[in-house]
Amino acid sequence: MVSLKDISVRCGVSIATVSKALNDHNDVSPQTKERLIKAAKEMGYFPNSQARALKTNRTFNLGVMFSDEAGRGLTHEFFAKVLNSFKTEAEQSGYDITFISKNLGGRKMSTFEHCKYRNVDGIVIICTDFSDPDVYELINGDLPVVTIDHVFECHSAVVSNNETGVEQLVRYVYERGHRKIAFIQGKRSAVMEKRMNGFYKACISLGIEIRSDWMLIGEYQSPQMTYELTKKLISGSDRPTCILMPDDYSAIGGYNAINDAGLSIPDDISVVGYDGIAYSEFLSPRLTSYKQDTAVIGASAAKKLIAQIENPAMTLSEVLTIDGTISEGESVAHVG
Repeated sequence: MVSLKDISVRCGVSIATVSKALNDHNDVSPQTKERLIKAAKEMGYFPNSQARALKTNRTFNLGVMFSDEAGRGLTHEFFAKVLNSFKTEAEQSGYDITFISKNLGGRKMSTFEHCKYRNVDGIVIICTDFSDPDVYELINGDLPVVTIDHVFECHSAVVSNNETGVEQLVRYVYERGHRKIAFIQGKRSAVMEKRMNGFYKACISLGIEIRSDWMLIGEYQSPQMTYELTKKLISGSDRPTCILMPDDYSAIGGYNAINDAGLSIPDDISVVGYDGIAYSEFLSPRLTSYKQDTAVIGASAAKKLIAQIENPAMTLSEVLTIDGTISEGESVAHVG
């Protein structure tokens, strides 16, 4: 491995001068700096991350706690896109990312212990169960933390505007004449409660009757459960004209239940989803959905976490709320 000393010998300068040049210090002339940088590239020099960590007291490594109760992992498109934009922003700022788990080579340790073992500078928490004791250990620890889609007091978070998202979907179908609207919700969580608030707020504002038998609790990312709950909603003669699905992936189950009952979308039953994943574009008819801005969510989380690491005294804890947009498909009919 090429060292600073090797470069200094080749170029006839001190090791200190090489170090200053490669770290872009001002007390090295531009001509010398250019010559040393060129030599370093030709010799295949790479800085030693351990030495850098000792000098700066930072590893330039961000931890990611990612868990998904549905078991889809990185095939979960929403989370995958958020993580990709987080990674892109982190790399542009000179940081690596490390996925943190509780099982390291068969050795059990808490997520916080793993963070200490990996010596990460901070961690982003993206999961579906924020009641996990591991999460609380991180929140109460000494590492900078940013959460996505959940808010802890005195900590920074980046959240999608779930309340406004559902409110906009209700108003969208209302404008197309729908008054008999059902809502299949996901498992109870902060996200689910925000979406519920949006549904109630929109219905009360628009004078839409909220029927308890049309408010069903399912699971996110579960086409099978959504299939069964959709069957229940459409089995009687008095059925809703529109169903809000928990998410786009679950909507696949709703589509199948409606088709299996001999009904059509949107002529008999209109359907809207949530997330705006690419797959929804290929459903037939194309699904109308609320598209979350995953690029901004992930990048904002990275920027906020890095700011906490680099300027802790100047960075305030805050909640950043990211708006999405309605992606209009062909799954909502005009009625009336």
